Amino acid sequence: MKTRHPTRPAPSTPIGKPLLTIDDLKVSYGGIRALKGVSIEVKRGEIVAMIGANGAGKTTTLKTIVRLLPIVEGKITYDGRDLGTMSVEEVVEAGISLVPEGRAIFGGLTVRENLELGAFNHKRRAEMSETIDDVVALFPRIGERMKQEAGTLSGGEQQMLAIGRALMARPALLLLDEPSLGIAPKLVQQIFEAIAKVAESGTTIVLVEQNTRLALKYAKRAYVLRTGEIAMTGDTKTLAANEEIKAAYLGG
Repeated sequence: MKTRHPTRPAPSTPIGKPLLTIDDLKVSYGGIRALKGVSIEVKRGEIVAMIGANGAGKTTTLKTIVRLLPIVEGKITYDGRDLGTMSVEEVVEAGISLVPEGRAIFGGLTVRENLELGAFNHKRRAEMSETIDDVVALFPRIGERMKQEAGTLSGGEQQMLAIGRALMARPALLLLDEPSLGIAPKLVQQIFEAIAKVAESGTTIVLVEQNTRLALKYAKRAYVLRTGEIAMTGDTKTLAANEEIKAAYLGG
């Protein structure tokens, strides 16, 4: 899987250096403060997980990165650029793609049409076809269903399609919001193996995942969010062994 659009420059950030930095981010819904000063650092080439209970602020963080929610205070920097000055379209063009919770595919369109919608920034038809081939290599089940309406796919197949659609833009940074939600365990395993392959190809990944065990298995580092704040952070092996994390998220 190629990691970026062929005509878009690769991130200038060296491997191992921060590609995404969130500094003291505050976000509100109406009068409710959803994020109360979140600071996160994601290095180029790694998988970083965000875990926590529902309402902790994980999805809010992802939506704010891609400019779907306004920044009240704080700063988000991607590859040296201030995302606060950019539109949603400019964020995508810069190399960031979001796979939203619930997948948000277009059920009345075919699988191929959904994929093509993700490739709006491709300049030549050949580039689109090449990227579709990459997605099919990653998710062979999608390749078998190209002419099928997306709404008739299983939940796991729809999630594969949603990830594939995001990859059509060849992002350098992929944001995944609850990729295992409502999916049969067998397909969850296939999806996470594909996510690992995407990361191995050089794509940086921020993973929000309700299945903490899976998140800690595949990510390198993790942030634990609690009511809009960072409660804990560290490498995933250390967090998996932490008694508080085990009791709260791993069933003791």
